[in-house]
Amino acid sequence: MELLNCSTIDASWQPLISRALQTLDPKYLLSLQNTTDWLPGKSAIFNAFSLPLHHTKYILFGESPYPRLTSANGYAFWDAAVNEIWAPKGLSTQVNRATSLRNFIKMLLVAQGDLAHSDTSQPSIAKLNKANYIKTLAELFNNLLQHGFLLLNASLVLSQQAVSKDVAAWRPFMDSLLTELQQIQPDIKLVLFGNMAKVIGKLPIAAHYQCICAEHPYNISFITNPDVLSFFRSYCLLEKQ
Repeated sequence: MELLNCSTIDASWQPLISRALQTLDPKYLLSLQNTTDWLPGKSAIFNAFSLPLHHTKYILFGESPYPRLTSANGYAFWDAAVNEIWAPKGLSTQVNRATSLRNFIKMLLVAQGDLAHSDTSQPSIAKLNKANYIKTLAELFNNLLQHGFLLLNASLVLSQQAVSKDVAAWRPFMDSLLTELQQIQPDIKLVLFGNMAKVIGKLPIAAHYQCICAEHPYNISFITNPDVLSFFRSYCLLEKQ
């Protein structure tokens, strides 16, 4: 643990993270400490835990870090390489090329009532009055943090092996973390996007949490998933807050 950067972990999480790390296979942990061929890297691996525990209302689980050094920043779904959200033709080129982000933002527009379910095209987005909208992806994810979303991946690491293997390696860590959280802050809700995230929902401790499960945002069906729309409707995350 001492060779991984823990300085970004808020003090409120430190004891829980320390104990959860003790559940990892020592060989696996040693391999992370001794190699650099994994993302998001030692300096960013625990960035999600910068959100204080007492501010955490939801744990939004993705699958694993982005497969690019410029994109992976230790927060689930946050592509650090993307800046501007909008462009004259609708979504920016960066967002439009990032399938998960594109679908997530379209879902938020539908949830806010700004787009119809039946038409989430670029021309329709271009016509929207964006005067009260945020402009950058960093603003969107800061809004999520302000609403108490801890942005965590089912695996904190993307390595050379299959994602499912890294998710399995982190499963004891997640089990320990959620078990302790249930005693400290039992009202936290779990939001599970994608098959790897749903592995978390199969942990016995997950039965004690309220869980919202959905397909990964890279599926186009995510845009109009009624459960997802209902959940995010009240947050208006694309508006200046």
